[in-house]
Amino acid sequence: MFRCYCILYDRCHTLSVFHRGRATYSSLAFVPKHDPVCEDEINQVRDFINSSKKTLVLTGAGISTESGIPDYRSEGVGLYARSSRRPVQYNDFVRSEAIRRRYWARNFVGWPQFSSISPNATHYAIRNLELDLNRISYVITQNVDNLHYKAGSQKVIELHGTAYRVMCLSCNFKMKRHKFQEILSEMNPGVQLRSDEMKPDGDVEIREEDMESFKVPSCFNCGGILKPDIVFFGDNVPKERVNFIKQQISTSDSLLVLGSSLSVFSGFRFILHASELGKPIAIINIGETRGDKYAQLKIEKKCGDLLPRLYC
Repeated sequence: MFRCYCILYDRCHTLSVFHRGRATYSSLAFVPKHDPVCEDEINQVRDFINSSKKTLVLTGAGISTESGIPDYRSEGVGLYARSSRRPVQYNDFVRSEAIRRRYWARNFVGWPQFSSISPNATHYAIRNLELDLNRISYVITQNVDNLHYKAGSQKVIELHGTAYRVMCLSCNFKMKRHKFQEILSEMNPGVQLRSDEMKPDGDVEIREEDMESFKVPSCFNCGGILKPDIVFFGDNVPKERVNFIKQQISTSDSLLVLGSSLSVFSGFRFILHASELGKPIAIINIGETRGDKYAQLKIEKKCGDLLPRLYC
């Protein structure tokens, strides 16, 4: 049976989600302005899902904003609206030791907060659509925050990789990000683990002197460059991952997009592929998306207000 949720809001814009007898809390400070969901919209999305045996779900940063992780592009509350800083580029990370040092210093400080963030009602609703109702073929996420796995989803493809793993650019060495945090902590005992700002990939702003003196190890296997197992801006999603997702679109009956503006081509390409195959497309996202003209159904509401109510 699909599990329902009790969702409460306090005056500080904090969300309390009661799931399986426990409460998780998250800030709604990064969720754009939106109107309440109406019953007709819930019925439309329910009918869309019910019309397919298997739906492929594509999720974006808009579903994690409800857990307190900002996205990049949301009007007024996204990172680009609040700051002139931009995420690190792949080529800059590879070419510059100073940029790598500054990146890892900020990531080190932000990791305890980023890794402690909990799934919200949308993540749990997607999990239940997959496991309890057997409606989802796969969850394709553009997010690197691991929240689908934390919620219990099993068939997840992380399009842009995961912040929870570290990789070497020269060999096949990989290690868990939690273990890497312990190593960084031992190498940098004087760096304070405190920051007031969080970015979509866990990056934060810290003191200049902490960044300049920060120590970062080389690969423990070959001495190469270590980076998060994330597809940075300017890098490419591995071809085998793209081809696998296209195959899943071909064998699914429909595509449901949740919380993504589809501004980045790495995700938008799957809208084009589904459209070429004649697959029905539905999009739930606050604000316009790059894929709106390809969708048979578009709902501009918050996913957390709609998904948990589909089968209650």
